[in-house]
Amino acid sequence: MFSILTLFWALCFLCLINMIRFYSSTRALLSVLRDSDPLLYHAVGGNNAFTDHTQWQKQLRLIRYINQREYLTHHDPEVILRCERIRRQFTMISAICGIVIASLLMMIIWP
Repeated sequence: MFSILTLFWALCFLCLINMIRFYSSTRALLSVLRDSDPLLYHAVGGNNAFTDHTQWQKQLRLIRYINQREYLTHHDPEVILRCERIRRQFTMISAICGIVIASLLMMIIWP
């Protein structure tokens, strides 16, 4: 029989792996944007997108760009594919994190 605690840690590990994949996909999107759309690349933070020196407004602009599907009108199909992948990964991470939080609450409430 399986342990609830083992299942919880497996879900946490799965969530962590998917967060790393999301981070990597976002970095890959930025490298594609550097070549295909330099103005958007600099508008969302450019080289400083994932450093301590970045401005939150620029990161939020990238999130808004992907969340509102503004990438659908982009001229480069690779940017569209990468943005769509990031959007799906974010949805999956949100669902897994919700399951992790729900399972944590269930472990606390139901010993």
